[in-house]
Amino acid sequence: MYYQNTLENLLAEVRRCTHCREELPFEPNPVLRASISSRLLIVGQAPGIRVHETGIPWNDPSGDRLRTWMQFSKEEFYNEENIAIIPMGYCYPGKGKSGDLPPRKECAELWLSRLLEHLPNIELTLLIGQYAQQHYLGRRKKKTLTETVRNWQEYLPDYIPMIHPSPRNTFWLRNNPWFEQDLIPVLRKLIYMYK
Repeated sequence: MYYQNTLENLLAEVRRCTHCREELPFEPNPVLRASISSRLLIVGQAPGIRVHETGIPWNDPSGDRLRTWMQFSKEEFYNEENIAIIPMGYCYPGKGKSGDLPPRKECAELWLSRLLEHLPNIELTLLIGQYAQQHYLGRRKKKTLTETVRNWQEYLPDYIPMIHPSPRNTFWLRNNPWFEQDLIPVLRKLIYMYK
């Protein structure tokens, strides 16, 4: 009970964070969720505008595709007792020239190690996109995101690197059919127990 209360207090503290207020396009609204009982960790980039507005992670077309890949209902996906969702950036970073800006580094610097200390039961982490892979894999990642994801078996049993499920990556998925043919079926088998 002590550890759960400590995590709840820490999450409340993170959700009150205003460290980057001056650099953000809107008022800070950190979006993340976790429980000490969570066994699967999903690490994405940063909330998009729709997630910022609703405060619900992966509440957009990218989330729909991710849940399809996982074969999880929304109820299963948002069950904090099984699944923690902690992106690399917790607030919407704003628009760039070709999509949203990268996640702000301050989130990981200020909060990530403290949050992970309070998640002792994580068994598998989905690293979605280049920023998550860079942070968690470091020198173990390959030269390109495609190479890292293609060699996903090297990172088991702790991690599965994945392409971001954004509609912007439909062309990548079409050119890399092995992702949905080879990786996704294994992903579904490995995460079935977290439903």
